Amino acid sequence: MVNVLRLADVSYVRDGRAILDGIDWAVEDSERWVILGPNGAGKTSLMKLATANDFPTRGTVDVLDRRLGRVDVFELRNRIGFVSSAGARRIPASELVRDVVLTAAYSVEGRWNEHYDSIDVRQAERILDEWDLGALADHRFGTLSDGERKRAMIARAVMTDPEMLLLDEPSASLDLGARERLLQMLSGFARSPYSPAMVMVTHHVEEVPPGFTHALLIRDGRMQAAGPIAETLTAENLEATFGMPFELSVRDGRYAAVARP
Repeated sequence: MVNVLRLADVSYVRDGRAILDGIDWAVEDSERWVILGPNGAGKTSLMKLATANDFPTRGTVDVLDRRLGRVDVFELRNRIGFVSSAGARRIPASELVRDVVLTAAYSVEGRWNEHYDSIDVRQAERILDEWDLGALADHRFGTLSDGERKRAMIARAVMTDPEMLLLDEPSASLDLGARERLLQMLSGFARSPYSPAMVMVTHHVEEVPPGFTHALLIRDGRMQAAGPIAETLTAENLEATFGMPFELSVRDGRYAAVARP
């Protein structure tokens, strides 16, 4: 097993406020983690550190065996796949779906005058099919539904064979059908031994895809629990994280939580 991400005694302070405090957490290359916590818990700040887009105030962050502060972060980011709503907003609405994926090979947003090798074209076509986007390859990105856009952005993120895939609320805003379709695909991807390490942020246990192996629960910038998902995602830990009692159920790897009277 190889660590792809390690935070040691990490604090992240902004405007005098500790957004993260005393975080000790590691992700191995075969693991698929879900991060759960209320709004303002520090999940977005964890993603900033994991994507090498910011630096800790105290402690150390190692990403893909490179320590932040001692490495060219631009080279490092090319080895990480990251999916977020902000990234989708940067894609031109007129861009063809095929080019949304293909342009990841040059880390650009919007096709211009780049030349792509045939191997890149074949890779993009294969990934489009894998994420059920082959029939939409010649459609404009702006015409896609929310669910199709989410899948297109994930396809773009995996185009370069990243060593770590980070997903920031990938099923947010989706209707029930689109959410379930996406979760089925994420579940299949997570279970593949050829997939990279994965970390997914969500607010809802119902959005945890089967096949994810570990969970990190965070509140007010502090870790409440972390470890194998069956041991960590419990009603007691959810209560400590969200501040209210829950009834938690699990069926076929899918979780559901409702407030306990």
